[in-house]
Amino acid sequence: GVVFPYSPRLGRYNLNFHEAQQACLDQDSVIASFDQLYDAWRSGLDWCNAGWLSDGSVQYPITKPREPCGGKNTVPGVRNYGFWDKDKSRYDVFCFTSNFNGRFYYLIHPTKLTYDEAVQACLKDGAQIAKVGQIFAAWKLLGYDRCDAGWLADGSVRYPISRPRKRCSPNEAAVRFVGFPDKKHKLYGVYCFRAYN
Repeated sequence: GVVFPYSPRLGRYNLNFHEAQQACLDQDSVIASFDQLYDAWRSGLDWCNAGWLSDGSVQYPITKPREPCGGKNTVPGVRNYGFWDKDKSRYDVFCFTSNFNGRFYYLIHPTKLTYDEAVQACLKDGAQIAKVGQIFAAWKLLGYDRCDAGWLADGSVRYPISRPRKRCSPNEAAVRFVGFPDKKHKLYGVYCFRAYN
């Protein structure tokens, strides 16, 4: 499977524990366990924002120590913030997905789309607009690679790069995050997901 950090449209550190659990479910995944995050860190995950884990702890994985992430003279590792109030404390979340039962694809369409047009274009193609968990699963488990920014169900725009190259993701294989643009802008394509019955 694959672990991915998630924060909502509101920006970082906006989820209490219960909202974090729901955010992962909404993206076709579950909240990650410490062991899953640890394995992801050993595989190179480096993320400087703290996120909830399934045991109620708040942690983050660092492979390249640097000043804003615990200090540059510290050792690489999973940094532990400890246990926080599940109702009042707010962080990001680490989600985990290994579930891939369908076809993930970039929809070839004659024009760029607004968010609502993107949702409709996938439906018209017999699919649904893809979720964040689905783009991470396609990228990590299938090596999906596409240098086209596309809308996803949560209103974010991302694209998956398995083979780093100039102008796409020059230094690393990654799911690149463009942001949460205004949903009325016709600037992007769309990623769709068609479940196998």
